Amino acid sequence: MDPQTFEDVLQKAEELPPDQCLMLIERLVHRMRMAETGLDGAPAWEDYAGSATYPLCGEDAQEWVSRCRRESDEARAVK
Repeated sequence: MDPQTFEDVLQKAEELPPDQCLMLIERLVHRMRMAETGLDGAPAWEDYAGSATYPLCGEDAQEWVSRCRRESDEARAVK
């Protein structure tokens, strides 16, 4: 899309009443979500958020980060 066409669309969108602006936004968001999932309808990564049980690998995420940092610090101290 050339810049002039974009500006034309933007100007027309600004002339819409609020309810139609919301409809336009909904359609654009839907279009972007469909682009993220691809044509095959595979879910986007956001669709999986929160689906894993806690703790995922038997260890709290903060504990894992702390342990990794501690081990890294210890490895550097040995050198």
